[in-house]
Amino acid sequence: MKISCIKAKDDENSFRFWKTIGTKVVEIEDLEQVDHKIGELIKNNYDTIILANEVASFSEDIIKKYAKNEEIHIIIASSKDHE
Repeated sequence: MKISCIKAKDDENSFRFWKTIGTKVVEIEDLEQVDHKIGELIKNNYDTIILANEVASFSEDIIKKYAKNEEIHIIIASSKDHE
């Protein structure tokens, strides 16, 4: 299993734990490019991709392409307020 996380570049709170244990955390500046980034990760054999809630809202492919795909797992992480 190969896992990656995707978050907005300015999101300081998401996936800190994942990053500390060595998981690839991709930061994207243009959220409209989330589907492209998911495609790149899949081409690089990532089969589990965790998206920050904010990033997931910009994806059109999550439901269309991956909802019934048993080989690719897309997980949407709920956001937490860190005050």
